[in-house]
Amino acid sequence: MGGIIQKSKKYWESDASFITLLVMLLFTVFFLPILIDQKDNSTYFLNTMFIMLFLIGMFSAREKFFFIMAAVLVVIHIVLRLIRFSEIPYEFYFEERVVILLNLMVFTVINFRLLFRDSEVNLYRVIGAINVYLLVALMGSFGFELMQLLSGNAISGSLEFKGNDRDFGNYIYFSLVTVTTVGFGDMLPGNISSKMLSVFLSTFGILYPAIVIAKLVSTAPTRARK
Repeated sequence: MGGIIQKSKKYWESDASFITLLVMLLFTVFFLPILIDQKDNSTYFLNTMFIMLFLIGMFSAREKFFFIMAAVLVVIHIVLRLIRFSEIPYEFYFEERVVILLNLMVFTVINFRLLFRDSEVNLYRVIGAINVYLLVALMGSFGFELMQLLSGNAISGSLEFKGNDRDFGNYIYFSLVTVTTVGFGDMLPGNISSKMLSVFLSTFGILYPAIVIAKLVSTAPTRARK
């Protein structure tokens, strides 16, 4: 068992794992919302996918501090999920969303540190940069959801929020069009908190590619750039 854990940890700390993570993130961000919209029971895929992502974050952590933090958040997340889908007459949906957002923050930091852990620049590192971009979009979606759950008017537009997992498609859509600065206008930030988050995501979407490209180029060995 210990050997399997060590092999898994070694893989998720390697550059090759960026491809696997990219496939998982593409499925979560672009295909899961469609499945959730078409099938009522597809929210189980969403719950399973996030648990898998956060377990990967735990295995990807190279420093003990981040490993412990990720492990604690994963345990709390699983417990909250089990409570929600059990017969216990209590639901901690808001708290669950807070834990997911914290998990995504830790996961993003872990991946960002893996991205620049040395001066090597290759295709895997570019894929890793895309992963961080998608993780920030996911963080934005849960940030908007928490604001909507708190105020009820964080997002305005011709749509209805059900207050459960089935809203994931609306939140990730709004987060993506904000990060990419597309802004179709069908969904708008409704209060000052969501407006500030929208501005932050838009600024990130503009600056992140330029900064990461400059960082990757500057850390590449001089011989490789010639």
